[in-house]
Amino acid sequence: MKKFRALDLTLAGMFVALMAIGANIATIVPFLHVGGVPITLQTFFAILAGAILGSRLGSIAMIVYMLVGIVGVPVFADFIGGPSIIFRPTFGFIISYIFTAFIIGKIVEKKKSMAAFIIAALIGMVVNYLFGTNWMYFAYKFWAAAPEGFTYKMAWLWMVAPLPKDIVLAVLAGIMAHRLERTVLSKGQFKHLKRVS
Repeated sequence: MKKFRALDLTLAGMFVALMAIGANIATIVPFLHVGGVPITLQTFFAILAGAILGSRLGSIAMIVYMLVGIVGVPVFADFIGGPSIIFRPTFGFIISYIFTAFIIGKIVEKKKSMAAFIIAALIGMVVNYLFGTNWMYFAYKFWAAAPEGFTYKMAWLWMVAPLPKDIVLAVLAGIMAHRLERTVLSKGQFKHLKRVS
């Protein structure tokens, strides 16, 4: 186990902050609503965290983000924080960011091509959707008040609205992370990032 340096901790903290901003970007910029659905950038930043920081540091950043919100800091969507978030149907998406960052990090640590980064980003998005949507379904079935006539199909239909946005952002995140890998991350102090993963 290699120790984290100040740079590693700073970058992880930066992604915690970016996740908080991404969760509330539609609140900060009200016009970022499509059909009443707010456009968030959480998945985008979770993908970048794994692709840029690597599997270990990226997933740790997502764990810290989750814990910061659970202890009460309003970093989740709609500036919500506190332990009650655990019982919300959407909490599964917050957990999924940990797995998203870890899996993407593992993929790009092995292959550094543009295609690998984009594929990793799309796989991470799929993990986010699979884990988050299934958690939401079971939450509504077992402990949350489900809408009338709620079904598994309905849970997935709700995800259709943000899907095109998340596909586009996942591809952009893959391209951005690859370019950073080829330029900034492969030089100087940043070369250490993938080694601690």
